[in-house]
Amino acid sequence: MSLPSSVTSAPAGSILMEARDLHKRYSIGRRTLEVLRGVSVQVTRGEFLALRGASGAGKSTLLHLLGGLDTPNQGTILSDGVNLASLSNLALSRWRNQKVGFIFQAYHLLPELDALENVCLPARLGRISVDTAVERGRELLRRVGLADRMDHKPFELSGGEQQRVAIARSLINSPELLLADEPTGNLDSHTGEAIIELLCGLRDEHQTTLIVATHDAKVAGRAPRVLELADGIVCGSATKN
Repeated sequence: MSLPSSVTSAPAGSILMEARDLHKRYSIGRRTLEVLRGVSVQVTRGEFLALRGASGAGKSTLLHLLGGLDTPNQGTILSDGVNLASLSNLALSRWRNQKVGFIFQAYHLLPELDALENVCLPARLGRISVDTAVERGRELLRRVGLADRMDHKPFELSGGEQQRVAIARSLINSPELLLADEPTGNLDSHTGEAIIELLCGLRDEHQTTLIVATHDAKVAGRAPRVLELADGIVCGSATKN
C-alpha cells in the first residue's frame, strides 16, 4: 500500500512506527471537536523526534494514539508492520507494557508507593520477578541521580525528582519507544534543561526511539527532526543535517 502524499517520512533506516491519515475527533455535547485532521508520519528506530505546536495543536493526542492509549476515528497505526487496530485489548496492553514507555507532564506517580515501588510497577505488571524488577529499578534510580531517594514517596520529592522517577519508570521494561508529553512543562527552566539532558543521554545509551511533544522551542531544538502541528495537521517539518 502506498503512503498518502502528505506523509512525513522518517530518515533512511528501519521504520519502527508508521501512522497513516490519522483523524481524531471528540464529541462535546452537540459540538464535535476535530483534534487531528489527516496526520501521517513515519518514525525510524532509534530516532529522536519532536512534535511541536501550541496548546490544542494535537501533539498530545498524536502521542497517545502512537502509544496505543487511544484509537483514531480514521487512519492506521503500524508498529513493526503490525496494525494496532488488529490487536485485542489484552494484546494491546501487553504491547504497551513491553514496547512503550510513557513520561507524562503530570508525572502520574502513585502517591502511596515510594520511588522504587513506582519505578518497578510496570515490570511487576509485566510479570517480571520481584528480584529482577527491584534490581533494575535500583539501577535506573541510580542512573537518574536518585540513589538516596528510593524510599521517598512522591510528596517528599521535588517536581524535578518526580519527573526523574517517571523517566526511570518508563525505562524499566527496556521499551523500544519512549513517549514524553511536555516532560518539562511543570518545571523551572534549569530543571527542565537537566531533564532534557537526561532524556537525551538515556536515549543515546539505550538506543531508544524518543518522541517528545512540546511547545518549548529549546526542547524541540534538541531533536534532529521536528514536526510542527497546528489545528490538527502537520504544517511543517525540519531535519538537521
